[in-house]
Amino acid sequence: MAKSKADLLAEAKGLGLEVTEKNTVAEITAAIAAMEAAPAPEAVEEVVIVTEDVTATDKPSAKAGKRSEKAQREAAELAEKEARKEAGDTSSQDGEEATKKGPKPVTRTRLERRGKSYRKVAEQVEAGKVYSLEEALELATKTNPAKFDASVEVHVRLGVDPRQADQNIRATVSLPNGTGKDVRVAVFAPEADHKAAKAAGADIVGDEDFLKQLDKQELNFDILVATPQYMPKLGKYARVLGPRGLMPNPKSGTVAVDVAKAVTEAKAGKVEYRVDKQAIVHLSIGKVSFGAEKLAENAKAFFDSLQSQKPSSLKASYVHTTAISTTQGPGIKVENVVR
Repeated sequence: MAKSKADLLAEAKGLGLEVTEKNTVAEITAAIAAMEAAPAPEAVEEVVIVTEDVTATDKPSAKAGKRSEKAQREAAELAEKEARKEAGDTSSQDGEEATKKGPKPVTRTRLERRGKSYRKVAEQVEAGKVYSLEEALELATKTNPAKFDASVEVHVRLGVDPRQADQNIRATVSLPNGTGKDVRVAVFAPEADHKAAKAAGADIVGDEDFLKQLDKQELNFDILVATPQYMPKLGKYARVLGPRGLMPNPKSGTVAVDVAKAVTEAKAGKVEYRVDKQAIVHLSIGKVSFGAEKLAENAKAFFDSLQSQKPSSLKASYVHTTAISTTQGPGIKVENVVR
């Protein structure tokens, strides 16, 4: 005799099943049948025990157990790391970063990055000391690390503003003992001046043929002298000559009617100096082989010329610092000769 839905519900609840009137008769009957077919608790325990024994002796299951232990360790480490992050402990992270980056490189001083020869001669220059002109030139001749006859250079930092027309220092000076360099002079002038220019020692003399050399950018000279009437012809070559400092200029004495005189002065040691964008004047006053006495004569001639170029509109100090050095040697601070 078939049981009613109410009887089946009562039976299911008696077995501890969670069923309601919403369930169908078939669902309730299937749940009761499954419950009755389940093994007794004692049998389940026995099955479990047997399974554990088999697990302990079965090799494939042992491998699975090892993997699970590894996974548990990884999970524990991850949990511990997360806990440290929440607690604000970054010491381990700092340690890891330090290990990756390694120790910071030791920064060497500028002197330590120099060559052995430079460091050896630099020991003769007392740091922070300001020398007299004579002492500095004598020291410069002894602190040349190069194997060749180096130039002795003067570097003067001025208190002028090069952007102001009246403070843009540019002039020439004739050094009594020359510069020690073999100066190549070119002359661009009418044919009538060619003979006198050659007699004065010009290396290149030309007219229209000289312009052909400029067209090919053959600049085999250090100084270019031109007559005033020939200057317009050089206008198209300004971009070639200007950046190299070869464009003739009246202030430098390279635009002259008497080209022979201009050549003689250039060969004798007449040099041009000018202030750069950083308000510094650089000039070579001779070679180490000149000796301190001849270098001093050239230096005084330069400083006298620089003093004469002091702008009348300048209210601040004219000269800030002065230094002397050889081409590759250390700088030597000098007392300001020009005020």
